[in-house]
Amino acid sequence: MRALGFFFVEAWASLRRGRTSTAFAVLAIAVALFVFGGFLLVTGTLQRVLDTWSRAAEFSVYLRDDVSADARSTIEAALDRSTLVTGREFVGKEAALARFRRDFADLAAATSDLAENPFPASYEVRFRPEAASSDAVDALAQQVGRMPGVADVRYDRQWLTRLGTAVRTIRTIGWALGIVLALGALLTVATVVRLALHNRHDEVEIMQLVGSPIAFIRGPFVLEGILQGGAGAIVAIVLLWAGYAVLQARFGEALGAIIEPGAVSFLSWGQALVVLVTGAAVGALGGFVAARTIR
Repeated sequence: MRALGFFFVEAWASLRRGRTSTAFAVLAIAVALFVFGGFLLVTGTLQRVLDTWSRAAEFSVYLRDDVSADARSTIEAALDRSTLVTGREFVGKEAALARFRRDFADLAAATSDLAENPFPASYEVRFRPEAASSDAVDALAQQVGRMPGVADVRYDRQWLTRLGTAVRTIRTIGWALGIVLALGALLTVATVVRLALHNRHDEVEIMQLVGSPIAFIRGPFVLEGILQGGAGAIVAIVLLWAGYAVLQARFGEALGAIIEPGAVSFLSWGQALVVLVTGAAVGALGGFVAARTIR
C-alpha cells in the first residue's frame, strides 16, 4: 500500500507539472472512446430494436377480392396445421381501410374520395419467437403463396435479415475505427509519459543508483498513463450522455412512434464500465511502453 501511495503521489505531481500535454493525451483518449462508445450505443439500440421486431415477426397473407369460402378454409387449415404458427388474425377489407385511416391520419381524407375500397382482406400470421428466423417459415410462406385465392404474401424476415447485417457491419466498423483511434491515443499517452520521464531523468538515475527495484521506478509512470486513460474515459462517457440527452429531447417523441421506448437507452452500467476499463488499459499500456526505456 505504501508503494501504491508513492506511485499515486508521484503520478499526480507529474500530471500537474505537464498540464498541457496531459490535457492533450486525455483529449486523444476521450475522442477514441467517444467514437467507440457511440458505436456501442448505436449498435446496442439497433440490436434491441432487431430483437423486439424479430419477436413480433409475422407475415401477411393478402387475399384476392374474389376469394371463395372454400379457398379461405384451405388457407386457414394450412396455417393452423403448422407448428410454427402461434396465431392468426383475419383483417377484412373494411377493417384494413379503418386501420389505414387510424395509422395515417394525414392521408385519411384521400381515401374518402375513392370509388371502392382498394385494401385487400388478409391474414396476419404470428410465429413462435425461435421460429421467426427459420427457413421453415420461408417454406410456409411459399406454400401459402401458391394457394388459390392468395394475391400476395409479405414476410418481415427479408428486411430483418438486412437490418441484422447492417448492425453487424456497423459494429465491425466501430471496432476497427475504435482500435485505430485507441492506437493513436496509446502513442499520445506514451509520448506524454516519455516527456515526463525525460523531465525526471535525474531523479530516476538517483533511484537507480540507490538500488530501487525497476518496478518501483516504473510504477508512477504506468499509473500516470492509467490516470490519463481513466480521465479520458470519463470525459467520453459524459460527452456521450450529453449527446444522448440532446438527441433524446429532440427526436425521442418521433422515435417513440416507430419503436418501443425501452429500445432506445443509454449505455448500460456494464458497457460504461467497458469504456472506463478500456481507457485505463490504453493509458496503462502507453505508460508501460514509455517506462520500458528505464533499465
